[in-house]
Amino acid sequence: MRILALVPGGIGDQFLVFPTLETLKQQYPQATIDVLVEPRSKSAYRVCQFVNDVLIFDYQDRNGLADYLNLLGVIRDREYEAALNFAQQWVVELLLWLNGIPVRAGYQDTNVWFTTHPIPQKTEQYTAGMYHDLVASLGIHVPCPPLTVSVPKVDIDWAEAEQKRLDIKESGYILLYDGSSQSPETAVYPMSKWQQIVKDIQEKQPNVPLVLLQDEENSDFISEISAIAPSLKILAPPDMGKLAAAIAGANLLLCTDSAPMHLAVAVGTYTIALFGPTEAKKHLPADSDKCFGIQSQSKTVADIAPVTVLEKIWNG
Repeated sequence: MRILALVPGGIGDQFLVFPTLETLKQQYPQATIDVLVEPRSKSAYRVCQFVNDVLIFDYQDRNGLADYLNLLGVIRDREYEAALNFAQQWVVELLLWLNGIPVRAGYQDTNVWFTTHPIPQKTEQYTAGMYHDLVASLGIHVPCPPLTVSVPKVDIDWAEAEQKRLDIKESGYILLYDGSSQSPETAVYPMSKWQQIVKDIQEKQPNVPLVLLQDEENSDFISEISAIAPSLKILAPPDMGKLAAAIAGANLLLCTDSAPMHLAVAVGTYTIALFGPTEAKKHLPADSDKCFGIQSQSKTVADIAPVTVLEKIWNG
């Protein structure tokens, strides 16, 4: 059996669909499962063991007829027997219909006639659960499994070498991540408040290193916080596997809503995440005792007081 999952969105969206892919693999262990994702999200599948191939299509681009015809050909050549469509774009639904894929699962919308197995979209829940609801349209009625990742050994070895280089392996460490450089202003946590948090942690836990998690999204954050707290160490994993391994070795990840947050959930690292315009209940599992979201009531993350964050840290 050949199955295609069409998953638009960023890396975080890909992580949240992993439990659905896991269920598909468990139910159809001999199946070939491919995903169709945006170019920016391909790297997420370094830590997914349930996918055979990652196909690329920019759902957000101003695609022309040639782009859609090319996609039509790619899908047709692979002769999929089932498609799970998370895209909710009428032209993509039309392409699946034109390909004649027998089973086309998707959410109920205005283009439901292109979908053979439509189900209601229940958005007021953990997004991984909402995605997983789609397997019910295939007659699969099992609970949504927890989010997990598979980290290559080479990436674990890299993380251990970095921990030794930074002299943090024996003491453990606290990771700080703010990836809001490219986010709306309502998602940006002010540097002055980060400074208060860093100062309090260093005073109360002087022997536990604070480590900044750096990626291509947060260069501004790294520069600004390093200027006011030059003693902080920096860890810069070059890919998702090494990022997952680095997070797995931490005592705590303090972050904004981001891809590292989802990886922390997957590897079981104690996590405190700050939420502004996005909703914690949709991005964190409700039944976890290791990950906690602090939701801004104003939907602006800057309105979260440092004392609120520190209370959660020390109570945990």
